[in-house]
Amino acid sequence: MSSGYVHSATGRLKQVLLCPPDYLALTPINKIAKDWLNKGVSIDSNKCLLEHQQLISFYEKSAIKVSLLAPSEGLSSQLFSRDFAFMLKEGAVIGRFKEPLRQAETLYYKNKLIEMGIPIIATCSQGVIEGGDFWMLDEKTLVIGCLQRSNQAGIKNIRQQLKPLGYEIISVEAKAKYLHLDMIFNIVDTKVAITYWPALPTSFQNHLIKENYDLIKIAEHEVFLHFCNLQTLGDKRVISLESNVQVNKQLEARGFTVFKLNCSEILKAGGGPHCMTFPIRRNKKT
Repeated sequence: MSSGYVHSATGRLKQVLLCPPDYLALTPINKIAKDWLNKGVSIDSNKCLLEHQQLISFYEKSAIKVSLLAPSEGLSSQLFSRDFAFMLKEGAVIGRFKEPLRQAETLYYKNKLIEMGIPIIATCSQGVIEGGDFWMLDEKTLVIGCLQRSNQAGIKNIRQQLKPLGYEIISVEAKAKYLHLDMIFNIVDTKVAITYWPALPTSFQNHLIKENYDLIKIAEHEVFLHFCNLQTLGDKRVISLESNVQVNKQLEARGFTVFKLNCSEILKAGGGPHCMTFPIRRNKKT
């Protein structure tokens, strides 16, 4: 294992932090959940627990250590562990939730990191930043989306704190309706990404073209089906959705092993496998 914590977006994943969906509920804080609530739908907790167990089994079968945060009653979105922070090789950068409904999650997750002996290297104290907007392009170049849940004040605050460590942060602005950057852009291997291309600003599109990214493109309606919300395990292995048929075929044609997750019940709350996963340790991409 490489020393340190997360060295890349696509190296071999070694450890993740998850939170079971015991108290998951539909809340009107994103377009997907709002649409289901408007239809009078409620969520089936037993189905959610089975779906989450399948996610855990994919990690365990892939020799990835799964650490669990005990879920807290009343925190209806705590399942989506991605969002409270992001990890770098030096330790954790604690974000700041925009939605009041989610703000209490931070203390539980932060205490869990401390219990695990993980250093906190920065904390957002102005503006807002959520982990679903974060990507590493390389060991020193970070991307933070500015959609519905992160803003320029939060990005500026974290940029200042990480500058002494040599990190450059690129901000990527897109429409708020897409929620997080990981809903419209997802890196699955070195310079291979899934994207809803028209949502990305021209400056970021040009960067990806210049860097010769291999882009698998989805349609706008597929954003809200979570067809961009994959979780890479490294070594050309990814967790996708059973329903993500065309993307899965394109990945398999590129030599990927695709673990196909059925989490149709959890998806109603507005998050997929990437949203449910907080990486703790990930090796350098070799």
